[in-house]
Amino acid sequence: MFGMHRHRVKTGGGKGRFSPQLVIQLLSAALFNGYAAGFGRGRIFTGASKAFCVPVLNCYSCPGALGACPIGSIQSMLGGMQSRFPFYVLGLLVLFGAVLGRVVCGLLCPFGLVQDLLHRIPVPKRVVPRRIDRPARYLKYVVLAVLVFLVPAFAAAETGVVPPPFCKYICPAGTLGGGIPLLLANPGLRQAAGWLFGWKTLVLAAVAGLSMVIHRPFCRYLCPLGAFYSLFNRFSLYQLHLDESRCVQCKKCEAACPMGVEVTRDVNSPECIRCGACRRVCPAGAISASFGGGKRAATPRSAEDI
Repeated sequence: MFGMHRHRVKTGGGKGRFSPQLVIQLLSAALFNGYAAGFGRGRIFTGASKAFCVPVLNCYSCPGALGACPIGSIQSMLGGMQSRFPFYVLGLLVLFGAVLGRVVCGLLCPFGLVQDLLHRIPVPKRVVPRRIDRPARYLKYVVLAVLVFLVPAFAAAETGVVPPPFCKYICPAGTLGGGIPLLLANPGLRQAAGWLFGWKTLVLAAVAGLSMVIHRPFCRYLCPLGAFYSLFNRFSLYQLHLDESRCVQCKKCEAACPMGVEVTRDVNSPECIRCGACRRVCPAGAISASFGGGKRAATPRSAEDI
C-alpha cells in the first residue's frame, strides 16, 4: 500500500506463545466449525443448527460450519424471492453488540484468528500513514450499508432474487473457509470454477498478504460485521477503563494495539476489538475492564488475563 512505512516499535500480545486470547480464538473457531467430517467429504453440514446464526463472520458454505453467517443471512433474507426484513439476525447482532461490543471481533471471529496468525509470520511490518488509514476505516461502513443492506433490498425489488453481493464478490472468509475446501474435495466444482472464483482468490491473497505486514487489514477496512459491532463499543456492557491517575503516558498500550487505537485518548474507540493487548503491556496497570460500567481494580503488567 502506497505510503506505508516500517513499524519500528515491537508490539505485545503474546507472540510466540499460547496467550489466553489465542486459546479462546482457537476454541471459538473449533466450536463454530466443528463438523470435521465435512472437510473430508467436501459437503456442507445441513443439520438443524444450520438454521441459526453464529455471531461472527463464518461462511455458511464452509464444510465444517455448524451455523449460518449473519452477514450472509441478512443479504439472503433481503434479496430472496420473498424479501423479508432480518429481524432475528439483527436482534442477535444487537444482543451481542450491546453486551460485548467488538469483543466478538477480538476473541471469537475465526477470520480474525487467521489474520492474527498471518501477522506472526516474521516479515517486515508496516504502519499505514494516518492520512490514509483514518479515511479508509470508513470503507467498512459503506460495505455494510451498500452491499449488505441496500443492494440486496433494492435489487430484489427490481429484479427478483439477488445473490448476496458481499459474499459473492468480496468476502475472503468465505473463499478460505468455503470455496477452497469445496473445490479441493470436488473435481466437478474445480472444472466449473470460473473468473469469479479467480477474483475471490485474488481478494483473499491480497488480504492474506497485507495481514502479514499490517495487523488485521480486513477488520480495519472491509468487514461489515466489525462495522456493525463498532456502533456499540461506547455503550456496551463490557467496557475498558483507563485510570488517568495511574497512567504514566508511556504509550506502550498504543504501540501494542493491533487496531492502531489511541488508547490514552479514547480507550473505548469504535475501532477497539477488546483483545487485551493494551492491558497486558501497561506497566502501571492503568487499564482495566468490567461489565456494567463499574471500574474493576487494575492488574499489573505480568498478569495474563484478558
